[in-house]
Amino acid sequence: MSSLVAELQVLLEGVALPAPRQELLDHARREDAGPAELALLEGLPEREYSSLDEVGEALLPVQPSRKPERLGHPKPESGQPPGGSAYTDGSEEPGWVRDAPD
Repeated sequence: MSSLVAELQVLLEGVALPAPRQELLDHARREDAGPAELALLEGLPEREYSSLDEVGEALLPVQPSRKPERLGHPKPESGQPPGGSAYTDGSEEPGWVRDAPD
């Protein structure tokens, strides 16, 4: 099947993209596509395709599907942030360097 899809992509070179499925079919018929190639194109979803790779992916998906990641609960804090409570102290001047704790 993958070689048939590759042959179809070569056959479709020269078609003006983006193109809807019907224009892809018309172009393939003008290029004397065989019945197997035409059957593949007729099975494409009816929409506009912006590249031949997009056509190939619709016919024979090779890219991994992206499943939404399930976000878990945040992990509990593992202690004080660097600098302790001074980390969130907004009373100091911006850019001021604090002395190291004793």
